[in-house]
Amino acid sequence: MGKKNKNKEKISGSVKTAMKTEKKLSAKQKKELAAIGEDDIEKIVAQIEKDEAKRLKVVEAVIDQPSRRLNFTLSAHPFKDELIMIGGEFFDGQKTTVYGDMFFYNINKKTWTVMKAPGAPPPRCGHQTCTTSNNKGEIWVFGGEFTSPSQSQFYHYKDLWVYHIVDKKWEKITATGGPSARSGHRMVYGKKQLIVFGGFHDNLRDFKYYNDLHIFDMTEYKWNKIDLTGSIPAPRSGCIVLPMSDNKIMVYGGYSKERVKKDVDKGQIHTDMFVIAQDKHDKTGLKWKSLMVKQSGIKFPPRCSSSGILINQNFAYVFGGVCDDDDDNDDEELNGTFYNDLFALDMEKYQWKSINLSGKKDPSLKKRRRKQDDDDDDDDANDDEDNKEEMEITKTEPTVVTSDDGIFTVTLGPALSSTTNSIEEKKNNVFTPCPRISSGMVVKNNILYLYGGMYEDGDRQCTLNDFYSLDIHKLDEWQTITTDDLSSVTWLDSDSDDSGSDDSGDTDTDNDNDDEDKEDMEVDD
Repeated sequence: MGKKNKNKEKISGSVKTAMKTEKKLSAKQKKELAAIGEDDIEKIVAQIEKDEAKRLKVVEAVIDQPSRRLNFTLSAHPFKDELIMIGGEFFDGQKTTVYGDMFFYNINKKTWTVMKAPGAPPPRCGHQTCTTSNNKGEIWVFGGEFTSPSQSQFYHYKDLWVYHIVDKKWEKITATGGPSARSGHRMVYGKKQLIVFGGFHDNLRDFKYYNDLHIFDMTEYKWNKIDLTGSIPAPRSGCIVLPMSDNKIMVYGGYSKERVKKDVDKGQIHTDMFVIAQDKHDKTGLKWKSLMVKQSGIKFPPRCSSSGILINQNFAYVFGGVCDDDDDNDDEELNGTFYNDLFALDMEKYQWKSINLSGKKDPSLKKRRRKQDDDDDDDDANDDEDNKEEMEITKTEPTVVTSDDGIFTVTLGPALSSTTNSIEEKKNNVFTPCPRISSGMVVKNNILYLYGGMYEDGDRQCTLNDFYSLDIHKLDEWQTITTDDLSSVTWLDSDSDDSGSDDSGDTDTDNDNDDEDKEDMEVDD
């Protein structure tokens, strides 16, 4: 008779209880899923990936525009005058749809093309992408989540993918030791490295927020867990992470929550800022230091889920966001103040500046002036009135400060109240996209592009598919590329039975288009 293994690790009673509880909850969930005809989400994801791996041909089709979505990624093509959109999600009040599509927007032709390429990753939202010029152009994708239509199941990814732009083919990277499964994290590129920070994991029974730092070496195809010291940021998701010079990164803001007591959670919006850099005395590259920095410039209301983008080496833009107003700790309701203000961040001085757009002159005023110059002296008074009117339209705010690089002009303003910049800009007849969160924002050829996102109107989530651009040299006004007509969208109440009705507006239109795309893009194996 063999001896017992004395070194065998003992399992505590609390762990055993937790394992039994998890097993019971899993069995209960399977019964509930069977009742609504929904398969286990891990099986769904595995089957989707298996089906995509069978794709042998590349299929492209020009479309009007992508459907409504949020929590997608919008990136700049490393070579061409194009933008690249991947994934995202849409909720119609009853059902959640998570997208796995990829689109290319041709800036010059103003056309969208949907791309179906072999071996694509499964649908996801809350992921991150980086585009690089390596190997004739690549798109890297990490993490994110997949939600079942009923929102009864959530699956978080920890996979890493690369799309080879020239070959038009996806590749799944099998390197181990990477970040755990998560979404809401941030990823930036620098010196042939992918740097991943933060995020969260939520399975409806428990949740966890992260503040770990991982780096993927794109030369060795290897993940490294970074030993982070100093004033480390608290765990968070949805923060803004920006690459800096000397391979540093900046972390600002974000959101997290903690369990106060059973079934009661408390959320927190972070407003702190950190600079994280490799330890100069470390030769392994695996030790980094974090330093909290003091911010200056204007003050504005706390917010999360803003869109942030690096404009040049020392400046970044931040647009929109939301500040949760309710105190009832009910995660099912997001009653908050949504913003559409635009800020610039000087990353050398850690200084925030408000951007007030100048607007454009009304061309009809010039024609009227030329006409009045030919009129009698009696009309000179009218001329003066028109000049006065023109001055009022083109008037800008005082105290203008030009950035060190001379690329754009920003305005130092007073501390902001809970109202957004759009109210002030309307006085100058300057259009600003409506407030929103989780939109796509990117810069290409000194033009800032903004697409989609979501805001709330009472109990209704308004998911957008509008598209705008802003010249960061002129900073005059937003240009509308595609408008949005939310009146055509039907919001389905949770207790409604007409989820699949034919008169459900844009929601069913999007689903029909998806079905048509599937039919158009069927290829033989």
